Amino acid sequence: MDLLSDILDTLALRGQFYFRTCFNSPWSIAVPEYPDAIRFHHAVQGECFVRAGDGAALHLRQGDLMLVPAGAAHIISDTPDRKPAALENVMQDTGYDGGGVFIVGEGCEDKATQLMCGHFSFAEGGNHPLLRYLPPILHLSARMRTNAFWLDEALRLMARQMAADTPGTDAVIRRMSEIIFIETVRCCAQQSAELARLMDALTDPKIARAILAMHRDAASPWTVERLASQAAMSRSRFAERFQELVGTGPLTYLAEWRLQMARSLLRDQRISVQEVAGRIGYQSPAAFTRAFNNMFGESPTRFRDRIAA
Repeated sequence: MDLLSDILDTLALRGQFYFRTCFNSPWSIAVPEYPDAIRFHHAVQGECFVRAGDGAALHLRQGDLMLVPAGAAHIISDTPDRKPAALENVMQDTGYDGGGVFIVGEGCEDKATQLMCGHFSFAEGGNHPLLRYLPPILHLSARMRTNAFWLDEALRLMARQMAADTPGTDAVIRRMSEIIFIETVRCCAQQSAELARLMDALTDPKIARAILAMHRDAASPWTVERLASQAAMSRSRFAERFQELVGTGPLTYLAEWRLQMARSLLRDQRISVQEVAGRIGYQSPAAFTRAFNNMFGESPTRFRDRIAA
């Protein structure tokens, strides 16, 4: 089992491509908040500036890619301090309906800033240290791409697909964007100390074995002692090292992971709530319901009924 893949599969990672741009100066656009999503902007041609919150504007040069986690509102513009217009208003003024190229100004000339913009979504309520530890912005420079073969190739393919605009282009870009998210997190993990430590945990020869054991058999009555045995470490050293890398205790991680698994399992209407409870290690459906409600603010039955509606 590949731990990172298992985490992203359980959280239901999905890439969404929402527009291509040809922005001609002057331009500045305020992108609204979009909770539970991670936005991306890839500069295929030209350059721009991106500001999120009160931070300084980040210079996005040709070939660069940036991720804006947590769906944070941000501003993209041709200069670092130009006053923005709301995205909705710009779309209305230009007559852009969501299809084709989003053009601001006159045509798509060589000096226009061409971006590929999209977002990554996760299952509603998806939560994991991987998502919590993402920094406000992840910036992958064109220079960094030279050391990341698969990521560089994926971005090149996306750019070629965008230029070709043939049937199936959007579907290809969506699927490639999921690869790009994974590779960007790997390449840019050092931009967040917490994320870097978590990525170390997923490859640590001892801690990763314990995490793998929890993922493979979430229903097992795990204790810190049993998990330490999986890692071939003393109980105290294991607990200390796990906390250091993952940012939470092993049993807290297990409890959260079980409930994330539960949300994923509940999407299958063929599996009863009682069976879901058993699969993730709850002997009592009532205890499972209480834990689920405490974390998500609704019962498993209510969650299932709501997503099925």
